[in-house]
Amino acid sequence: MAADGTRFTFTAGRTPENTFAVVGFTLKQSLSSLFCLDITVACNDPAIGFKQVLDEMATLTIHEGEVVRRRVRGIVTFCEQGDTGKHQTLYTMTVHPEFWRSSQRQNCRSFQNYDIAYIFAKLLKEMDIRTHDTLFRRPHPEREFCVQFIETDYEFISRLAAEEGIYFFEEEYLKENAQKLTFADDSSVLRSLGSLPYNPNAASESSTYCINTFRRSAQIRPAQVTTQDYTFTAPGWPAQYNEYGRKLAYQRPEYEIFDYPGRFKDEQHGADFAKYQVEGWRNNVDFASGTSNSPQLQPGRRFALTDHPREDLNDVWQVVSCVLTGSQPQALIGSSGQGTTLNCEFHVIPAIQTWRPQPLPKPLIDGPQIAIVTGPAGEEIYCDEHGRVTVKFAWDRYNKANEESSCWVRVSQAWAGTGFGNIAIPRVGQEVIVDFLNGDPDQPIITGRTYHAANRSPGDLPGTKTQMAIRSQTYKGAGYNELMFEDQTGQELLSMHAQKDMKTVVLNNRMTDVTANHSENVGGNQAVTIARNQVQSIGANQMETITANQVLTVGQNQSETIGTAKKETVGLLSALTVGLAYQVSVGGVMNTSVALSQSSEVGILKSLMIGQKYSVSVGKEMAVTVGERKTESVGKVSQHSAGDHLELSCGKAKIVLTKDGKIFLSGMELHIQAVTAVNSDALLINLNCGTTTPPPSAPQGNNGGNSGTNDNPLINY
Repeated sequence: MAADGTRFTFTAGRTPENTFAVVGFTLKQSLSSLFCLDITVACNDPAIGFKQVLDEMATLTIHEGEVVRRRVRGIVTFCEQGDTGKHQTLYTMTVHPEFWRSSQRQNCRSFQNYDIAYIFAKLLKEMDIRTHDTLFRRPHPEREFCVQFIETDYEFISRLAAEEGIYFFEEEYLKENAQKLTFADDSSVLRSLGSLPYNPNAASESSTYCINTFRRSAQIRPAQVTTQDYTFTAPGWPAQYNEYGRKLAYQRPEYEIFDYPGRFKDEQHGADFAKYQVEGWRNNVDFASGTSNSPQLQPGRRFALTDHPREDLNDVWQVVSCVLTGSQPQALIGSSGQGTTLNCEFHVIPAIQTWRPQPLPKPLIDGPQIAIVTGPAGEEIYCDEHGRVTVKFAWDRYNKANEESSCWVRVSQAWAGTGFGNIAIPRVGQEVIVDFLNGDPDQPIITGRTYHAANRSPGDLPGTKTQMAIRSQTYKGAGYNELMFEDQTGQELLSMHAQKDMKTVVLNNRMTDVTANHSENVGGNQAVTIARNQVQSIGANQMETITANQVLTVGQNQSETIGTAKKETVGLLSALTVGLAYQVSVGGVMNTSVALSQSSEVGILKSLMIGQKYSVSVGKEMAVTVGERKTESVGKVSQHSAGDHLELSCGKAKIVLTKDGKIFLSGMELHIQAVTAVNSDALLINLNCGTTTPPPSAPQGNNGGNSGTNDNPLINY
């Protein structure tokens, strides 16, 4: 034991408290790294089992008399049995903090919409790292998608911490089991050790803690950082941030680190990442190093240097790293010589500066991956307003295959314009090819789709190998829309299938050429609207069959030209209504045949002109009724012939001719006037002798003449 009473004790695992005697140790510590305690101990037991100490808690305690000055706790990660002497056996062990466990698990997983405090806590809890603290003074927003890809938990946490300007250290307390892993982003949270005087003449065994040596240093580092990125949600956003470092008096300011992609999608992260990077690159621009006999110097502490001859060094400094070396050779039975010694080599920076880790490399995915599109239960198509979908990666062992299995993933389309292009949303359950922008696991993008054994292509390959098809599937149904090309020689075909409706809009002209036949079937109704003209030309015959009714409406004129003959058959009735005029012109012969009845009604006038002959044949009866006047003019000859009875009547006057040659004239008066002569020839002429006979009536009930004798008292010749 040293004159000041300094001594070291060590306990490990499930061994009794006084099993080991410390011979010597080296404790290496620095901010944002795992401390490493290499310790050599002596033990009376030559056969300590590794199982008793490995992966178990161990504690190094530094005493000053009965006062505990330092306690370092961790887990034993290495144990080696050394030489065995007459009384003791040497053991060498390596102790790391509990946080070291996170370096032994490599993983692939993703976190969505969580900040780093949550991510850190979850990973540490899973690795049974019982206590930690997050002393944050700056905002650390949630991350939409944060991927750990083929990284250990320790590498993942360290990388995220560096991106966010966070450093970590082991916060030690003198109470047993009170050590705590601490994350911080500002130097104001560091605990103070008080003052340490500068004393270059003090020996390592001095009972007064002091600074023995202190060397100030400066170096050139990058002067500025510019970060830039791109986000599709704000394509016009410059997304560029520049940050200069402090204390540039020693160097040129144009030493620049340009980082692309900057891995930020918002202003908060963009500005902060540039600041954190430049402070990380310049974390050792202005520093000091030295030695001390204090066991309490450790990363995460600050102290005030006093009594230095250079006044500007008498300031507050924070410890960045240190190497604490202790020797206690008297722990070996039978040893002699030097007693307990303790020495600390350290690096410090001004306490006003917040130390930040330098940026750490991010894992790159060097090729595309396969994933399955996911969505809520029962949903077939699940996307957002940008057409993005969620996917389940094959390496993801944690997230369920649902709408929360990943972030929204953009989908590459064959063509993407402003309001035009093509769009095909991958459906739930389909296999897709996922690539990553700049190889960044946090930026997946779907670049293709693939079939697999359970998700086969349309058709029956290889039998349909000559077919190329674009086929959709009815949403929550069994139908489909399809455009199919058949390229088999001699069987070339373009086929289009619409599961329900089909709509075609042509803003200008449309031309369709069919070299052979054209067949069109309409199961329901068809409506065709033509704004202006329609021309239809048929090379040979046309046949049109209408099962029920046809209505044809012509707004103005209709012209129909038939080269040879026209035949029209109406099964029952035919009606023709003409609003003003109706004309029929027949170049040769016109024949109208009516099986039963024909009726013709003319509202005002009817004119009939016949070039040569006009013949009317009536099978039985013919009746002509004229309301007021009838005029008949014959150029040369007019003949009226009746087989049995010919009658001409006007009021009470009547002339009747019968087939037996009789002529009857009947009226109130008879006037015969001749300019030259009246000739009358008969065998007998009777006048006023009661021999006249009244005109006979027309056969079949037609009107006849009056019956009775001729009472005319006078006949003028």
